[in-house]
Amino acid sequence: MATSSRSAGPGLLDYLPQGRWLLVGAAFLLGWLLFALVWLAGRGDDTTTPGPAKPVAEPVAFEPLPRPMAAGDAATPLPAPTEEARVVEQAPAPAPAPAPAPVETTPLPPSIDEAAPVAGQAMQAPSPLPEQSPSPRYPLDALRRGETGTVILQVQVDAQGQPVSIDVSQRSGSRDLDRAAVEAVSRWRFSPALDAAGNAVPGGLSVPVDFKLE
Repeated sequence: MATSSRSAGPGLLDYLPQGRWLLVGAAFLLGWLLFALVWLAGRGDDTTTPGPAKPVAEPVAFEPLPRPMAAGDAATPLPAPTEEARVVEQAPAPAPAPAPAPVETTPLPPSIDEAAPVAGQAMQAPSPLPEQSPSPRYPLDALRRGETGTVILQVQVDAQGQPVSIDVSQRSGSRDLDRAAVEAVSRWRFSPALDAAGNAVPGGLSVPVDFKLE
């Protein structure tokens, strides 16, 4: 019978060596193990216990807006202000003006008389001496041109009766006549001014000088 089985023809097992059977069996078992692991892992993800559900915020209810006022509706008048609610602003009172400082007046000593004349003040004006106040010489150029006029001089005289300053207060219109009047009066001698006590003091006077053709 053993001879009949071998003559039946070579089978699949005859082509495989004897050591390969172990490798085929091990690979088959390893494949089943991998399939089982994958299948168990997939079931574990599906059966995961869900966590607590998060609370959902409740919707906030808003009150509806009031309807718009119609054109014919009148606005509600405001209440009239009461007497207590009125505030009256009062202007601040002006500050009082400062009182003027008193002016101190020093009384004059009784020995001084206000009406008495000051010593040395001229009470009588000086006057030219007739014998020492000759008439000015008529300038020849002014005489040829027929110039005439009046020169008024302001003369200051010292206590000795001599002129110390001469100013022309009014001109004649001719320079030659004005110069001749100043030169003549500068050589005059005067009676000096006198004060209240009769003493000679400096003083001044106005001297007119006329130039006329005869």
